[in-house]
Amino acid sequence: MRDAASAADPQRNDRHPGAALVLQGGGARAAYQVGTLKALNEILGRPVENPFPIITGTSAGAINAAVLAVHADNFAKGVDTLVNVWTNFHPSHVYRTDLPGVLSNSSRWLSSFLFGAVVKNQRVSLFDNSPLNDLISRHVPLGRIAEHIDRGCLRAVAVTAAGYTSGQNCAFFQAAPDIQGWKRSQRVGIRVSQLRPEHLMASAAIPFAFPAIKINREFFGDGSIRQMAPVSPALHLGAERVFVVGTAKLVKDVPVRTRGDNYPSLAQIAGHAMASIFLDTLAVDIELLQRVNSTLTVVDHEKLKASGMNLHHVDVCVACPQEPLETLAFQYVKTLPWTIRFLLRTIGAMRRGGATLASYMLFDKQFCNALIEMGYQDLMKRKDEVKVFFDPTACPLPTVIPLPKFDPGRTLQMEALSDQHIRSEN
Repeated sequence: MRDAASAADPQRNDRHPGAALVLQGGGARAAYQVGTLKALNEILGRPVENPFPIITGTSAGAINAAVLAVHADNFAKGVDTLVNVWTNFHPSHVYRTDLPGVLSNSSRWLSSFLFGAVVKNQRVSLFDNSPLNDLISRHVPLGRIAEHIDRGCLRAVAVTAAGYTSGQNCAFFQAAPDIQGWKRSQRVGIRVSQLRPEHLMASAAIPFAFPAIKINREFFGDGSIRQMAPVSPALHLGAERVFVVGTAKLVKDVPVRTRGDNYPSLAQIAGHAMASIFLDTLAVDIELLQRVNSTLTVVDHEKLKASGMNLHHVDVCVACPQEPLETLAFQYVKTLPWTIRFLLRTIGAMRRGGATLASYMLFDKQFCNALIEMGYQDLMKRKDEVKVFFDPTACPLPTVIPLPKFDPGRTLQMEALSDQHIRSEN
């Protein structure tokens, strides 16, 4: 039953007090999240009421999360804003693509290698992302978040960043007064009076690509670094059901190992590093959450309560691409400005093997629109399941992530056949 404050404010959310949205990082891949949110917006009937009192995000997902938090008084409008921005994206909205800007930044990059021992405190990165800072400062009025928290249509919003000095993964959160910070091994929750553009810029500071951002006494980089538990901030903020939107195929097929004679390019190596930073922890965290849920079904709840352990069942729904995005990125990499193509070509990112790295930097409307359409179609195929998950009177369907079956004997046999095929060709 709603209280007087709730009745006076139609935007206040009482139906889903513990529902959380978790948006993973991934640079330009975050356009997939926008397609998913577009579909969710339609499935829920374009609601004004915010279905997510708790919103968390990392990297580009942090910026998407902040936009939704700013529009917590009108969820449909917030989603429309994201769709409008991402469908018209150009790389110059995120980083400098003009020749003087690229040359200036590249010269600093080169000088850091040659004179790094004598030149200190120089902002070194492959790209100059000052346009992104201008975009956030002009078009994301973060001051509105406090108003929405006071009104009750938003309970908490958090963005994560990684401290380069402490090595901690920090969740900067703005929330209702009763929510406390937390401290765990290598990860902490830090309350702030108001999220600022530098918090978003720090969370989206992709290693090597974008410069680190100083907040208070420490420099911070992308929030995906050392983020061993992507869902954890939402749980600390009080989530009881979690809707997670990833930016990569969650279940990876076990590939056939083949011989590779060409030395990997810098882009190929960086792409693998990016995958381990951005993508590989989500499946592990969801699997752990499922195991805790399963364990709680056989635990004596009275003893659990007496022990003081704050464990409870958490419903989870995961939306991720069903296909790897590297192939799609390779189709659109030539749409980048020639200055950026030249820069990426020097490290091998224009080749098929380097497309993984390019996919994080492809803030081009053609690639983004393709991802938005993919995210939209993927979730619409699960329309009935999603309706059940967001129905407060229904029991949500369990989300089970199938793991690839690994047969060592078959894998070794395939390797032997592959080697035999290569020898026969030679």
